[in-house]
Amino acid sequence: MNSQNEMAPYFGAGQEKLSNEQSFTTEDILWAVGIWSVILTLSPVIVFYMLMVA
Repeated sequence: MNSQNEMAPYFGAGQEKLSNEQSFTTEDILWAVGIWSVILTLSPVIVFYMLMVA
């Protein structure tokens, strides 16, 4: 219960920031590029594994 109470102000601040700020920040772009680079790097490995197992 205590961890949920500690996380609540963080989520409230995040939602308030998103509602006030519509543009993407540099951190958002770097986060998206990082996620997509991981996905695109691992997708051939996953496809190859599925072909080998199936």
